[in-house]
Amino acid sequence: MTTLVTEIRTDAVGVAPTGDPRLSVHNLHVGFTRGGAFHEVVKDVSFDLHAGQCIAIVGESGSGKSVTARSIVGLTGRNATVESATISLDGEDLTTVGEKRWREIRGRRIGFILQDALVSLDPLRPVGKEIEEALKLHGWGDRSSRKRKVIELLDSVGVPHPELRARQRPDELSGGLRQRALIASALALDPEIIIADEPTTALDVTVQAQVLSLLDDTKSRGVSIILISHDLSVVAHLADHILVMKGGVVVESGPAQQVLTRPEHEYTKSLIGAVPSEHTRGRRLGPELDIVATAHPTRFAEEFADYTGPVLEARNLVKRFRSPDGSVSTAVNDVSFELQPGTTLGIVGESGSGKSTTARIALALTGADEGSVTLLGREWSSIRESQRRPLRKRISVVYQDPLSSFDPRWNTERILLDAVTDEEPSTLAEKKARVRELLAQVGLTDAVLPRFPLQLSGGQRQRVAIARALAPSPSVIVLDEAVSALDVSIQAQILDLLVELQKQIGLSYLFISHDLGVISHISDTVLVMKDGAVVERGTADDVFNRPQHPYTQQLVGSLPTLDQEIP
Repeated sequence: MTTLVTEIRTDAVGVAPTGDPRLSVHNLHVGFTRGGAFHEVVKDVSFDLHAGQCIAIVGESGSGKSVTARSIVGLTGRNATVESATISLDGEDLTTVGEKRWREIRGRRIGFILQDALVSLDPLRPVGKEIEEALKLHGWGDRSSRKRKVIELLDSVGVPHPELRARQRPDELSGGLRQRALIASALALDPEIIIADEPTTALDVTVQAQVLSLLDDTKSRGVSIILISHDLSVVAHLADHILVMKGGVVVESGPAQQVLTRPEHEYTKSLIGAVPSEHTRGRRLGPELDIVATAHPTRFAEEFADYTGPVLEARNLVKRFRSPDGSVSTAVNDVSFELQPGTTLGIVGESGSGKSTTARIALALTGADEGSVTLLGREWSSIRESQRRPLRKRISVVYQDPLSSFDPRWNTERILLDAVTDEEPSTLAEKKARVRELLAQVGLTDAVLPRFPLQLSGGQRQRVAIARALAPSPSVIVLDEAVSALDVSIQAQILDLLVELQKQIGLSYLFISHDLGVISHISDTVLVMKDGAVVERGTADDVFNRPQHPYTQQLVGSLPTLDQEIP
């Protein structure tokens, strides 16, 4: 038995909708022509969406859920073939409308919240202007009322200082703030239907709670929602009905409570079992891994054979940044921690809490204004880079987005060859053997060696990133939001892999995340950060089950919670 801790709506779940559906999708088929060959990616999908109802479509990347959503608003692209017996909006056949009519429908009648805020917002203009343009194109209000509406919208989705943020460009905002700006834009014209494609993926737990509450309030006013998500706790909070997709096919559908508490399909059960939480600590989230994890001794490592102290220690770290207007903000304020050998220290907090800056100081990529860091008992942050260079092999990093950290011109083999140290092995043949060993450690085969980053799946890219981090045989790996962009099942594979590697070769992890479920699953000890300071520290069990600080209590209280057992 596996236990999923989440919250399932009980007020509307399972109640049959009445009246005619607002949107009907029957027998939808979508395919793409690539290289002269036709590939069908959505196969015979059907559902009816009623007023005030939320239908969630869940599944892994490539399951067809986002293509299904885009088909509804005519955004599948020119090389797509869409065939459906019915796609109708209040009786209007959407399969026959032209682009002019689509422009009238999109925004005013159907709002679309995209996942990737960084590329979905215009980088050259303030976000307020972008939201205002949607209002202007549909003839809403005058210039003054539109500006007021933009501020109201940003405030309603939890954007702090909305007047200031409206004047900032996307690159001046955090990922969470950019996502909230997209949500505000989709809500601007009070559409009858909202399609939300992973709307909370980049959001902290407290902001996620705000957005879910906002969407819930919107639904209670009669707005219909199609929610695309791999986060089952989000789905459970909002959805009345769930469609589970795999390989373009709906493998299970039904009322949310039925699907989440009594799943019938093995794939649905595996998705639910892959959700990390404090209840999953100490067990695998997926099937048993077939990996070969062996320590790779180096001459340098022999110097630390008898060292038994903390592998990484920070003392009273302070980091300040000066803004363009001359003001000074403190990003890290008197932060201290110890990372013990073979353990995981989780750092959790909202965007802007200072956790990533702390990680960069630990990596000696950013200098501290005060305080110090030691690595394996040696001075680390306070010495010159030339003195640090021999120690660099002892600490590695895995970032959130491996695609942007890889050279797109290099294939997997070259990426890993570049990471293998010159110390051991010495010949090219030995280095290539080491690369194959690294792939085995992360559960990949030699088949990925000639592939470039864009030819790898998200899970494969993150495994290659972990293999690259393992290449110099480090003692410490810093993981900065390393699983936050992954589907729940791929995330489960990576978390299981990290735990297994730690067991077999004694790695220590500094794990940075805003996802409390992930932190509570993988961490031995936890730091909770807010406004640059540590407000609570302790074992994972104490922090998540007996939080002392009001902020930690707020974080834990923002997590959806409902015990359910999945057979």
